[in-house]
Amino acid sequence: MATAGIDTALVLCGGRGTRLQEHAQAIPKPLVEVGGLPIVWHVVSIFAAQGVERVLLLTGYRSELVARFAAAAEWPGGVRVECVDTGPDTPTGGRIHAVADRVGGAPFFVAYGDGVADVDLAALARTHAAYGAVATMTVVRPELPFGVAVLDGGGRVAGFREKPRADHWVNGGFFACDPRFTEYLGPELVLERRPLERLAADGGLYSYRHEGFWACMDTSKDAVALNDLWESGRAPWTDVGG
Repeated sequence: MATAGIDTALVLCGGRGTRLQEHAQAIPKPLVEVGGLPIVWHVVSIFAAQGVERVLLLTGYRSELVARFAAAAEWPGGVRVECVDTGPDTPTGGRIHAVADRVGGAPFFVAYGDGVADVDLAALARTHAAYGAVATMTVVRPELPFGVAVLDGGGRVAGFREKPRADHWVNGGFFACDPRFTEYLGPELVLERRPLERLAADGGLYSYRHEGFWACMDTSKDAVALNDLWESGRAPWTDVGG
């Protein structure tokens, strides 16, 4: 059964991974491996484990490599995976716009191809439906990459907190979207700019607060951390779907 009535997910896979250093020029970012498998496989697995039946990988940079992997991969849970080449330089909003006719006039999920979480997709979909939202964005408070000094009122350092969570909520990806969302998109638009800003101004963008694990593979340090979690047997994003 599809996750709370949403059976399709779009995964943005067009990135170059320019901050991943040694990987950047060789392969597209979604193919950088965690535990011997590309991170996009892990993202698709999050959806598959929670009942999503169809995933479209919206490719760009070196799309042929993603397509080759997708065709040969053993995808979990019987999920159907299809690659759609949306152009090497197309912005994120343009990639979704390019496949608007493929979502069949039904709600759909959107995620980035480089972020993993133990997000409850059914809860996200229920929140989205309860709000009657055009789009609902999972928001997270990421762990800061450094410790912080705790100061008292007089300037004395009272102690330290090791890598606390940020005070503010940020976009964690994993969107639930109504078909109306595609009306906010265009071929040259960056998802995180005009489409979401306009939708927020119109009152149609809501949030789903995720307090659990979330990580984005933005740098080589992030890739090492995710691989360490996998090798330790404590990869929280695998603990979804029951």
